Amino acid sequence: MGLQDDLRNELKIAMKAKETERVGAIRIIIGEFGRQSTKDLNDDQVIAIIKKLIKSERELLGSSGKDSSEYLTILEGYLPKQASEDEIREWIAANIDLAGFKNKMQAMRPIMAHFGSAADGNTVKNILQSI
Repeated sequence: MGLQDDLRNELKIAMKAKETERVGAIRIIIGEFGRQSTKDLNDDQVIAIIKKLIKSERELLGSSGKDSSEYLTILEGYLPKQASEDEIREWIAANIDLAGFKNKMQAMRPIMAHFGSAADGNTVKNILQSI
């Protein structure tokens, strides 16, 4: 059972528990599933949809001057645990030879391939710039 099925099941649970904020957030996510070209999405595709919704919400909050919302908190709860900056730095030090790249930003591809959705691209970029 994938994340897509988990979300559908969680919608039923949230509806029974009358958690209106959670029901609304899950419905928005499931609505995005319907806009995709395929019906069955893998976990990476579902995570990409959730990240897109989070980015959109942060931009909306930034323009309105607000700091956070319950909707944003609910969405972030469905993302996998993010790797910390220290974990990313340690992995880079142990596995990436930056001398092998003309530009250290070219190391983003193997780093992101390793961490996948567990690392934020902006975090990796900032780490590479600080090295």
